[in-house]
Amino acid sequence: MECALAVPRLPPHDRGTPVLSVVDMHTGGEPLRVVLAGCPDVAGATLLAKRRYMRQHLDHVRRRLMFEPRGHRDMYGAVLVPSELPDAHLGVLFLHNEGYSSMCGHAVLALGRFALDFGLVPAPPAGAREARVNIHCPCGLVAAFVECEGGRSRGPVRFHSVPAFVLATDLMVDVPGHGKVVVDIAYGGAFYAFVSAEKLGLDVYSAKTRDLVDAASTVTKAVKAQFKINHPDSEDLAFLYGTIITDGKDAYSEEPTTNICVFADEQVDRSPTGSGVTARIALQYGKGLLELNQTRAFKSSATGSVFTGRAVREAKCGDFQAVIVEVSGQAHYTGTASFTVEDDDPLRDGFLLK
Repeated sequence: MECALAVPRLPPHDRGTPVLSVVDMHTGGEPLRVVLAGCPDVAGATLLAKRRYMRQHLDHVRRRLMFEPRGHRDMYGAVLVPSELPDAHLGVLFLHNEGYSSMCGHAVLALGRFALDFGLVPAPPAGAREARVNIHCPCGLVAAFVECEGGRSRGPVRFHSVPAFVLATDLMVDVPGHGKVVVDIAYGGAFYAFVSAEKLGLDVYSAKTRDLVDAASTVTKAVKAQFKINHPDSEDLAFLYGTIITDGKDAYSEEPTTNICVFADEQVDRSPTGSGVTARIALQYGKGLLELNQTRAFKSSATGSVFTGRAVREAKCGDFQAVIVEVSGQAHYTGTASFTVEDDDPLRDGFLLK
């Protein structure tokens, strides 16, 4: 039965609370909710200051968009803000179930399309097959390259990362329920712990997602308790974002290598994880398992979706030897929405089930 209303209209709501308008996308199955309108101005002279301000003063926006009943515990979001960098087309704050990330590759791939299609960057010249979008993420400036036709996005997007580096290799961590486990820690705009599934008594291809989540979360907690994360540029970036469980196939191969990323508050990435691919490429390059411009494919054990990555050039991050990594993937639009609040709703700011 079709609704007889010809013109969409908003339901009854609190007129004093801004309507949150969004565009929903996904990259390799991982959702991205882009805020179009309704978020109050985010104060701060720098993007990292804006990130702190939003956490302290506007966290209700994150909770309303990420949590149930409007979202779910694995929802991901982006608030677009002005950037202080002259070369940036836009700045972005990343939202998840626990707070605010420093980097998100799947979101950058989606935002490249979004920025071009919604006029946030100058239209490319007639006949251009690719448009560049400079996105200022909390970790730094990231360049996205968007395939286009007739000035609109089409096909995959690729991005060039901030300098990615290895923080620690062969780190022995006491993991409850698993004993001593060897992990690596690398940075791809965010820090991740990497561990082979077999070291946890699991198979990344066939294990239940719940078992992988439990194991990854236990590793994350153990690393946080036993190892100090440092970043040469800012303490705002010095935190372990999550753990990526891999199939252990780190040596170069033309066959995809499979992993699953568990980050924030046991949030499961449906994609191969863009910043995780960045960090994993840096790790493989740092171990001498990969050469510059050798492309590897990374598959998500959750959805089977694939990103590709390659180290395109060497760089430095403080005293760390680093690489710039190119990650490619495909983003898609899934819809739009307008979210309202009623002033007598006791769950207006959302909730999460565990």
